[in-house]
Amino acid sequence: MGNAQKALIMAAGFFLAIALITIAVVMFISAQDATKAAQNNFSDIQTELSQTAFTVYDNTVVSGSQVVNALRKFADKEQFGIQVQTGKNPVGSWYTNKIDTTSPSSSNYGTVIASISRDAVANATLESHMDYVNPSGKFKAHIIKDKSNVIRAIEFMQQ
Repeated sequence: MGNAQKALIMAAGFFLAIALITIAVVMFISAQDATKAAQNNFSDIQTELSQTAFTVYDNTVVSGSQVVNALRKFADKEQFGIQVQTGKNPVGSWYTNKIDTTSPSSSNYGTVIASISRDAVANATLESHMDYVNPSGKFKAHIIKDKSNVIRAIEFMQQ
């Protein structure tokens, strides 16, 4: 074999190696973009799933027993409040946390104003208590979101 032939084989191997490295880099970059897109989609799905527990209360009419179940279900949730307005208590009572609902244009809208320590379920189930929720009553439910579009409260108003 001559030197020229060895040089051509070496050059071909060199160009083949460069081509393979280039293909690998291009595939890695495109896979990286696909991974980022998949992560964003997964994050969106995760946010949607975390809020599905609340979507059943978005501008719907629920029974009083569903209100009491919501009090039980969300009693331990931090940075979250439930307001219940009944015929006995038209002003309404907050459970867990009091949330700012003064004006949606307010910068504090949907933020926690105060923590409230009370046994929500016990008060809501005692017929003699001001916060009693009639299990057969009908309540209009409404969710409250903060400026970051995170659900911070549910309001129940007896109809």
